[in-house]
Amino acid sequence: MSTVLKIDNAHKRFDQTQALAGAELSLQQGEWQALLGPNGAGKTTLVRTIAGRVRLDQGAVTLLGENLNGSTGSRGARSKLGIVPQEIALYPLMTAVENMRAFGTLHGLSGKDLQQRVEWALSWTGLDQRAKEPIKRFSGGMKRRLNIACGVLHQPEVILLDEPTVGVDPQSRQRIWDMLGELHRKGASLLLTTHQLDEAQQVSQRITIIDHGKMIATGTFDELLQQTIGTQRQVICQLKGESLNTLEQQGWKKGENGTFSRQVENVSDELPGLLTSIKECGAEVMNLHIEAPTLQAVFLHLTGRELRE
Repeated sequence: MSTVLKIDNAHKRFDQTQALAGAELSLQQGEWQALLGPNGAGKTTLVRTIAGRVRLDQGAVTLLGENLNGSTGSRGARSKLGIVPQEIALYPLMTAVENMRAFGTLHGLSGKDLQQRVEWALSWTGLDQRAKEPIKRFSGGMKRRLNIACGVLHQPEVILLDEPTVGVDPQSRQRIWDMLGELHRKGASLLLTTHQLDEAQQVSQRITIIDHGKMIATGTFDELLQQTIGTQRQVICQLKGESLNTLEQQGWKKGENGTFSRQVENVSDELPGLLTSIKECGAEVMNLHIEAPTLQAVFLHLTGRELRE
């Protein structure tokens, strides 16, 4: 599998702020990768660098085999790059079709090719019935879908997605993931930034976490678990009884409202014994659930819990 995007030793300073401090990143052909980090970690600067909006102080950007060297003017490899910004980058007084034609023309499409791509995008986004309406009348989810379509009309090989589902309802969010999944199945390489960690865990083949301008972890979700918090499950029981304190002596951790929790390596092997020990203490299980380790837990383990403004 070839590398379609590579960032080497990226450094960028804005006045007194060190936005990037040696960041490294690679995206493989056909890969869907999530780029995660707290506010101010360097994600946006990195995405803008790839897009050509920021010139690095030091380091290199290689896109589809072309060394861009932080250049903002190259049209070679970047003509095969699709960019979907977090901000809605559309013309509000124009219709959906007019927006698509405008952005398609900017991407070098014309004539029959442009018309075919616009027709495809209207169906793909579910906006074919609203094609001739000014988008100022559109809901947030409709604008998001159109925003994505305008960024990928030219069938780019590499797509940068900056918070593509921010501020949309659950139905629109699912439609967007379905749209992006179709692009991925057709061979596009996707680099996604998002604060929706549960969604990143579900869709991404690989996850890279950046903090303070550096890459601090990369790998599949399972690899990140092994590197950080481990793969243990949490058994959480809500109990009723008179002698619950004895459970703490057996390794249970007491929580609120009569809950007790314990980590296990193998649920099927260990759970029967745990339930037996609870019964022997004279307790009754009112509720029980098992929590698997999450990407959010990995993320907080690596970046800390303090707020970033």
